Amino acid sequence: MDKIASRGSVALIGAPVDGGAGLSGCIMGPAALRVAGLATSLTQLGYEVSDLGDVTPDDVSLKLSGATHHENEVAGFARALNRTGYKALKSGATPIFLGGDHSLAMGSVTGVAQYAAEQGRKLHVLWLDAHPDYNTTTTSTSGNMHGMSAALFCGEPGFDGVLDTPISPVNPHNYHVFGARSIDESEGELLRERGVDVMDMRRIDERGVATLISGVLDAVRADDAMFHVSLDVDFLDPAFAPGVGTTVPGGATYREAHLAMEMISDSGLMTSMDLVELNPYLDERGKSARMLVALTESGFGRRVFDRPTSTGE
Repeated sequence: MDKIASRGSVALIGAPVDGGAGLSGCIMGPAALRVAGLATSLTQLGYEVSDLGDVTPDDVSLKLSGATHHENEVAGFARALNRTGYKALKSGATPIFLGGDHSLAMGSVTGVAQYAAEQGRKLHVLWLDAHPDYNTTTTSTSGNMHGMSAALFCGEPGFDGVLDTPISPVNPHNYHVFGARSIDESEGELLRERGVDVMDMRRIDERGVATLISGVLDAVRADDAMFHVSLDVDFLDPAFAPGVGTTVPGGATYREAHLAMEMISDSGLMTSMDLVELNPYLDERGKSARMLVALTESGFGRRVFDRPTSTGE
């Protein structure tokens, strides 16, 4: 049997949005991931890769409550990504959304959730991020919408008009935040009220990556659910991935991040993925872009011991 056919198909979907972030530069993220060889790496692992290019945002005119910024840009991309991701899943491909800031998940996750609901399945979301991104339009202190993505796709109020179709909300109990170390006070209160599964760095230090990721995977299996993995550059410690505008010390190490992704690959459960917040303007000679590509490889079957020894860096 042909190796490529045996591993399945992947659709790369570019989302050059940076209006949700407080610092410009993420608009260059999809191009940097392509230059870093994402498509070639996945092809070498035996996948049939289709690069669908960058989505074109819809024209949107709305005004949300609160002090949100660039809501029309964010909503325009969210609507386009919702449709494109849904269509990719319907075609049998695994969509990988190339960001772009984390506001893109307003479209990527809702499109996946719509497809899951039509299949009669639940959706679990693993959020590898220093931030839970569960602020609403009224709790956010910055107004930056990349910090509101999860609140939208979990069905919190205040986001009417961002999408042009009804959403199938993700149950907050099925939203798993891994690596959190920067949570706003009011955001934290809302996370506790909703019962979100927050695994901060202290919990990771105390219990270990393997135990906690195994727990998430067990929950996905128990529900026979679809599984979306959203990987933010700032999940990693800035020493390993400096190319992000929201660096927070004390993040995941190279080994911890690869372990998490290898376990996800071993499970065979992942059905879609985000790669977000890469800001090439802040990167060091492509270091962060290469790290994201390497972690994606681990999520799709490569093992750390299979990697050639680096002669650079």
